Amino acid sequence: MRTQDRPLDQDDLALADLAEIQDWTVIAGPDGDESGPEVVRALVHRVMGQTAWQPWPLQAGETIADEMVSWGFVTPRRTTLIVFDGLVFADCPDSGWSAFEIGPDDIGAAEAGLDAHWPDHLALVTRHFGQPDYVGDDSNPDFDDEWAPGAGADHRHLAVWMRPGAELRLYSIRPSKDPLTTAVGVSYAMYLD
Repeated sequence: MRTQDRPLDQDDLALADLAEIQDWTVIAGPDGDESGPEVVRALVHRVMGQTAWQPWPLQAGETIADEMVSWGFVTPRRTTLIVFDGLVFADCPDSGWSAFEIGPDDIGAAEAGLDAHWPDHLALVTRHFGQPDYVGDDSNPDFDDEWAPGAGADHRHLAVWMRPGAELRLYSIRPSKDPLTTAVGVSYAMYLD
């Protein structure tokens, strides 16, 4: 198993950006299976109308693919956020702890790494969003369905902060031998209603 442990600076900025949105109902889009240029343009207009985030520019001759359902935005803090009609997550590749190239004999070490780094992530999100509405982990036999049906499935840790029109979920993936989990870390996303 290999690991990387980087400061949470990028996540700190991204969480500050997410915390500025008080009402996510104005960002959320229709809950459907549509894709393509019109879906992306509507998403871009919604986000730009409610935030100072700037969409990724199209280059000369570039078009929005028919299968596209999301778009990237750069915030005034220079954070990249990926926005879907029902989800927003930060692209912070150089932030936090992760383990990868996990083998079957590394599950315990991966769990220990997640347990050691979870408190720092939880403290960071709490600093931006206040006390969570829910915190749990897989040591609780009811964890998988305690917050909501299936919310804890495949997770080792879960914390949730409710906001109008959304909930922020901070979570870690539960390492497993079968099927083998080859990478783990602590992640977060805004799930839009």
